[in-house]
Amino acid sequence: MTAPGAGPGTGTGTGTGKGTRSGAAASGEPPVPSGTEWYQQPLGTEPDSGPDTDDPASAPAPPRLTPAQAFDALYAYCAPTLVQQTYLLTGQRRLAREAVERAFQLAWHRWPEVAVDRDPAGWVRAAAHDYALSPWRRLDPRAFQHREPPPADPTGRALLTALLELPPPYRRTLLLYDGVGLDLPDTAAETEASTPAAAGRLLYARATVTARLPQAVAPDDLNRLLAALPSDVRPGPTKPLALRTRADLRARRWIHAAIAFTTLLLTTTALTLHTAPDHYEPPVPPGTPVQGIPPRAAPGPLSKTEQKLRAKLRSEATAGPERLHPEAH
Repeated sequence: MTAPGAGPGTGTGTGTGKGTRSGAAASGEPPVPSGTEWYQQPLGTEPDSGPDTDDPASAPAPPRLTPAQAFDALYAYCAPTLVQQTYLLTGQRRLAREAVERAFQLAWHRWPEVAVDRDPAGWVRAAAHDYALSPWRRLDPRAFQHREPPPADPTGRALLTALLELPPPYRRTLLLYDGVGLDLPDTAAETEASTPAAAGRLLYARATVTARLPQAVAPDDLNRLLAALPSDVRPGPTKPLALRTRADLRARRWIHAAIAFTTLLLTTTALTLHTAPDHYEPPVPPGTPVQGIPPRAAPGPLSKTEQKLRAKLRSEATAGPERLHPEAH
């Protein structure tokens, strides 16, 4: 995610960084500071040269920006162009603004890494494009609730329709090469493809898009058409301060969730250790029937002696009193 980024302008035809082709459209603004220069000068401005002198050492040092100021400058520098680029990838203004805002929130969350990157604008651009082209975005019900009005210009409407019909890797390759103005190796690096694969995607995308346009257009003119198509797309009303606040809030929520999950895991482990047996208990073997015991005999008929005894007991029971009474002494 460190491919060279796009500079500011009215469309997508501006690019900055070492990988920008000389044939790409330029807006006349200076390149984005990169690396450690990010904290040392404001974006889009040349460092103050001080008094007119031939000695570079005597020039005053440029003002050093705080992290919040550098982030705000980065947002003001490339957010408008980045929203326009993302609109060409998705065809939805809402999704384009949301992707750019999430990319800047991620950039603030990882600001120590972004601030020293060789191209911070390219870092944010790659994050916004990845978010906008994620496959799970197709499951978002809001994408079917809000229908974007097509461009009024027939050429622009045909161009946007042809772009959206391309597979996402082809669409992104065409945008980075003809829209942003990156070189082919940098385009391949940002799309995570080899240079021959990126070249094949670019040729196929060019041929497909130019064939769908109502009038014949040379491949070199796609830069002009891509720059003019999303000229009315602007970033949302969210300010950089709100983006930084949301990024900090999301980071705190993740920290709290990690602490809660760790606490639950430790509690479950402690409960398991407390209730688990501390020694081995062999299982009870299944019972086996005992052999050799004679079966239990059922009672048979009474013998003559038992019959006489039974008759005697019955006779004495009927002759005696039905109920015994205690006798007083």
